[in-house]
Amino acid sequence: MTGGSDILLLAGSAEARQIGAALRDQGIGVRALMSEPPRGSNPMPMPFALHDFNDLAGLTAQMQSCRAVVDASHGFDGIMTQQGFLAAWQAGLPFVSLSRPSWDVGAGRNLQAAADVRIANAMIPAGGRVFSATGWASLSDYLPFAGSKLFLRQTGRHGRAAPYDFVELVFGDPPFTVADEIALFEKLGVEVLICRNLGGVPSRPKVDAAEALGLTTILIDRPAPPQGALVVRDVGAILDWVAEL
Repeated sequence: MTGGSDILLLAGSAEARQIGAALRDQGIGVRALMSEPPRGSNPMPMPFALHDFNDLAGLTAQMQSCRAVVDASHGFDGIMTQQGFLAAWQAGLPFVSLSRPSWDVGAGRNLQAAADVRIANAMIPAGGRVFSATGWASLSDYLPFAGSKLFLRQTGRHGRAAPYDFVELVFGDPPFTVADEIALFEKLGVEVLICRNLGGVPSRPKVDAAEALGLTTILIDRPAPPQGALVVRDVGAILDWVAEL
């Protein structure tokens, strides 16, 4: 094993902050790599740097001074997880990935699953008013669009214009509450919610709001973890794993 002292944290989820703070409080050195600047007003509780995760050689080099790699990236940042696992293997380092339990599609009246956004798009009824929380990069997957309007949530402020006439950008600052989401969906006349099946609590209010209003909700399946990677379900399991290194 490469002889380092720090834990390298691949960050992007809410849990990454929790893990970083807990390790820091235990006196364990931790630094983070991110694919984009952190969201929200809370500062990251550890040093962090932005990295292009398509740069495998650079990622492997980042790991040389570390003793293990913890993946707490965004649940849909499959590239970060896949490349992180491969780089850790090349560096000879232990690797663990945090993956929240998915929301149970069978637990709601109007929940449906789709393997990806293109399949979800094909499920939209003609003329439907759709609220999407699948990200800017997914917009081309909504072509051709059978609905009348696609409201795309954006949590980062910007001045880019929507690329298609049927898209309307909706800016908002998390955390969101169920009451907030109900009021927003009613104001916009939303009929269908399409979002990623992130699991956990922080992203759940929009799903509960849609359920309360009787809207159809289509949950996009998460990317599969790398074959052979150790996957755990919560922060406590990550901390136990680090303690046993």
